[in-house]
Amino acid sequence: MAQERQTATFKGNPITLVGPELKVGDTAPDFTLNKNLVETASLQDYAGKIKLISVVPSLDTGVCDAQTRRFNQEADSLGDNVVILTVSADLPFAQARWCGASGIEGVITLSDYKDNSFGKAYGVLIKEFAIDYRAIFVVDADNKIRYVEYLNEMTEHPDYDKALAAVKELI
Repeated sequence: MAQERQTATFKGNPITLVGPELKVGDTAPDFTLNKNLVETASLQDYAGKIKLISVVPSLDTGVCDAQTRRFNQEADSLGDNVVILTVSADLPFAQARWCGASGIEGVITLSDYKDNSFGKAYGVLIKEFAIDYRAIFVVDADNKIRYVEYLNEMTEHPDYDKALAAVKELI
């Protein structure tokens, strides 16, 4: 049985996160996420790159929209050795629609809709809603976690500056 913890809230109400609480220095768990309904991506697809993994509950909400836009704005300045992955449980075609409508080209959206395996591996699966909780992970080229932020309240923004500083330290 997967580990559960109640360290987070949604609009002030406690929610249960499923999976381990990852820490700096841990090896990033592998994952299988959907690029579309057929194609998948794994951690190994980004081998040798610095990975900023931005986890959002749904791109169709205000904070998730702003979070993804912020990292998209920063993408070009980070160089070719950095990949920004936005993970949500939105269906892949909903992610593609949102990116197209929003002009998002600097981040890669990946979907955890099939079995929430990413959420379980990274400790961000919300038991009550079966979607992923807002978090940021910076993973180096050797797949070691170098920065982690699990937010206390799901509706708050992450610390963009700290996450980006962690990426820039690795460049």
